[in-house]
Amino acid sequence: MLFVEICVGSSCHLKGAPRIVEMLQEKIEKNKLEDEIILTGAFCSGRCNRVGVTISVGDEVYTGITPESLGEFWEKTIFPAVLKAREV
Repeated sequence: MLFVEICVGSSCHLKGAPRIVEMLQEKIEKNKLEDEIILTGAFCSGRCNRVGVTISVGDEVYTGITPESLGEFWEKTIFPAVLKAREV
């Protein structure tokens, strides 16, 4: 099981967190990963950045994720983490 946590605090909210949550929900459903990814929110990750939203994937924290960069982030970070979690 992979935990993906999106910061939805005020700063990240203004930088697109609601849209990123929607996009991730769509990707999870499209790829039928509802049983492999737990999507959660955090009110502040304490990693505010000038651009984008903070997302934790497992124990790793990533900053600066935008709706425009989410596709690449999914392909290079989240999906490989799902595959790795399957091996455990």
